[in-house]
Amino acid sequence: MADVSAGVEYKINVDGNSFLLDSKKYQLLEYILDTGSLTQAAKAVNVSYRTALNYIEKIESTLNVKIVNTTKGGKGGGGGTTLTEEGYSILKECKKINAIMELHKDVNEIEAEIVDINEVKGVMTIKMDEFQINAPLNRKYKIGDRILALISYDNIFLMLEPQASSIRNILKGQIVEMRLENEIIRVKVNVGGVILCSDITVSAEKELNLNIGKEVYIGFKAMSVATLKL
Repeated sequence: MADVSAGVEYKINVDGNSFLLDSKKYQLLEYILDTGSLTQAAKAVNVSYRTALNYIEKIESTLNVKIVNTTKGGKGGGGGTTLTEEGYSILKECKKINAIMELHKDVNEIEAEIVDINEVKGVMTIKMDEFQINAPLNRKYKIGDRILALISYDNIFLMLEPQASSIRNILKGQIVEMRLENEIIRVKVNVGGVILCSDITVSAEKELNLNIGKEVYIGFKAMSVATLKL
């Protein structure tokens, strides 16, 4: 079972209809998939059968899709419940979000807007104020969409001078904070009004002779940027 914190919400969109699925409803769908029983799933998430049924009805009415099928004589004794194809798709999208969150525990979060799309190269340009970067193109996105860009701390490289490489994003910034954490130095850099964190080794910090106020260049590949539509 996925470890989902109580504060997590998943924005689900189906044919123009949207619903904020909280962690309890997400876990209810997971337990329905695992047990084949709404009764058992309700017990597992510590709600009554009626409350669980209300959860399902609310999701279905808001999204205008059927997410569960109920049959008599199932595993729960009072009838079996399974996810429909749409219900499974919703659960799968939530699991994708969980996977991204798990991979990016220490992550820079940037709310930005898509300002350009290059379908040939498979990249899009996103911008927040003066901060602009390239990210992989999600085919569902379009110009003007608001997205959340996620960049892991350890995917950001620090340089004293811009270098020719395959890295698509090289930006100039200024160090505003440095902090030692478990033999790793966490460096905060102001880049066009956006604060980005990078984790580097102590030896790298000494080699680059870094200090607060120093101007540096940060670099990261477009493929290291994960995105979610807001």
